[in-house]
Amino acid sequence: MVRLGYSMSMDASILLVGGDDFLSTLLDRLRNLIHCTVEVASSSSEAVPLIQAQQPDLVILQGNQPGSLELCYELKEQAKLAWIYCMLLDIPTQMLEDAWLESGWEQDSRIEALEGGADAYLRFPKKAERGKELSLEQIEKQDRLLRSQVLAGLRMVKNHRELMRTNDILSAIALSDPLTELNNRRALDWDLPRQIQTARSRAQALSLVMLDVDYFKRINDTYGHPVGDRALQLISSRLRHNLRFHDTLFRYGGEEFVVILSDTDQSEALLVAHRLCRLIDEQPFNIDEGLGLKITISAGTATLEQHDDPRGISLLKRADYNLLQAKSSGRNRVISSLDANQDLDAEQSEDGEEVVGSGE
Repeated sequence: MVRLGYSMSMDASILLVGGDDFLSTLLDRLRNLIHCTVEVASSSSEAVPLIQAQQPDLVILQGNQPGSLELCYELKEQAKLAWIYCMLLDIPTQMLEDAWLESGWEQDSRIEALEGGADAYLRFPKKAERGKELSLEQIEKQDRLLRSQVLAGLRMVKNHRELMRTNDILSAIALSDPLTELNNRRALDWDLPRQIQTARSRAQALSLVMLDVDYFKRINDTYGHPVGDRALQLISSRLRHNLRFHDTLFRYGGEEFVVILSDTDQSEALLVAHRLCRLIDEQPFNIDEGLGLKITISAGTATLEQHDDPRGISLLKRADYNLLQAKSSGRNRVISSLDANQDLDAEQSEDGEEVVGSGE
């Protein structure tokens, strides 16, 4: 790793990819032009793991080295890496310089590079036309061009990173419930299909628990909405701190919550739901020094079946149906479907339901 001078950002990073002569030449030319971290790789195959692990801001590749243009193309095809600024740079030998001058290869190479995915293409011949040595002015112009192209690339990357950070913040706001700081229903709509796809690709079980606070309207009507809001915050906190690290909790809306239980079958989901109900029931919630509320919740569980749609709509419907059955059966209990072919659209209970309750 080499540290070079550059005033825009101490965090900027460049990866040079090429042969020994190319690397030594570029390091010498960059030394007094920019200030950032520079790493080197001798080939495209050596560069790939470095790019994936470190994600440099800018990659400068030896244009006439096999695999350079293909690496640019691969970077631009990967959404997570396409923002990396990719520059092809040729420093041809005298033989190549003469051939390029005679055939017009430089323009063809530039077109090929830009069409192939490179963000920029530069060519720095070692000699001027007719074999003359480059003048000091020509060398200085090359250095200015190299520096300006690198800075332009780093500016683009900086703008992209700032946009990504802004988007991350906006996404976090859009997917977060402001009262409880849990993931909201929009986050569930995004995450559930992803977890379903993962479960099916890995042949793993996936279950849902849908929870509802019993008689929550009474809390609001008796003590006011600020007390109700505080109760939801405390309930959310207790639920969140009593889930496994791979479980995901969402505020579904109002006083309803949903938990995605990855790698969890039907019987395990039932145990988790029953434990959560017990944890809410066993200890009152201290709203303030003078008010402690006795709160219970009801729950319905459902486990992913082969016929469930990829978005999880039918899975959610089953969990919601079982939650309604738990509430109509006396509340403060869990109902889990044991019949995988239960018809959710028919508003009636099917055989094969298991009721686990802690009683009123």
